[in-house]
Amino acid sequence: MQAFDYVAPKSLSEAVSLLEQKGERARVLSGGTDLIVQVRENRRDVDLIVDGKKIAELMELSFDPQSGLTLGACVPCVRFYEDAQISQLYPGLNDAAQLIGGTQIQNRASFGGNLCNSSPAADSIPALIAHSAVCLIAGSGGTHTVAVEDFCTAPGRNVLGPKELLVSFHVPPPPRNFGAHYLRFIPRNEMDIAVVGCGASLEMESDLRTVKKARVSLGAVAPTPLLVAEAAAALEGRELDDSAIEQAAAAARAAARPITDMRGTEEYRVHLAGVLTRRALEKSLERAKED
Repeated sequence: MQAFDYVAPKSLSEAVSLLEQKGERARVLSGGTDLIVQVRENRRDVDLIVDGKKIAELMELSFDPQSGLTLGACVPCVRFYEDAQISQLYPGLNDAAQLIGGTQIQNRASFGGNLCNSSPAADSIPALIAHSAVCLIAGSGGTHTVAVEDFCTAPGRNVLGPKELLVSFHVPPPPRNFGAHYLRFIPRNEMDIAVVGCGASLEMESDLRTVKKARVSLGAVAPTPLLVAEAAAALEGRELDDSAIEQAAAAARAAARPITDMRGTEEYRVHLAGVLTRRALEKSLERAKED
């Protein structure tokens, strides 16, 4: 491992100042479960690691019925799923939080670190997209927001500038008759990388049969996680029957453009995109009816 400096600032302004000084030679530590491995294996070259876990804004986890959820970029997964109210209100995020590595990893890993690592197979990203999450980004020029589905630009790359950091996610309050689900297919039972992942959410009309609003997102089937607008269009305004679900699954298969690698072939991943979309929607409907 190369030598690097480590700083744990206590304010957002101090963190931004450190990033201004080092630019591309600095990296923010949200959890470290990816970053430290990359530095140790000389796959990432850094002079400074800025630990975000002592900055209040990056560690905030709060819910307001009017404004929704604020999830700091450095909040570890375990804090999310151990909060009974928040995990119930945001079930797709709760699913993802419990799938990112094992228990030890979840005590360090964060949604923010998972997003900034920008793997196409990241578990948190389709779930965040399904819940309409928006990123708050800070830098020397102030703050701005980016929808999660627009954050990743290529494998391992994203919209963050060299002097910017992800502060938090803001997720709208769930409406009535809302349900969401994230699931993935892996070749083993635990702690593996998704061959395909799928996040879905449904807002149902009061009859609990007609779809008012839907979102479907896929992971590990393209260079970046996808928001499949065509799948939502196949559902909204319709009764959620087998025909509608199959049309959404077909849209997911059409949107998938995966590669073949050691974890699965292109054809297999396209097939799984449809299967997981169907299952995610069915579970989302089940949860919406429980709301």
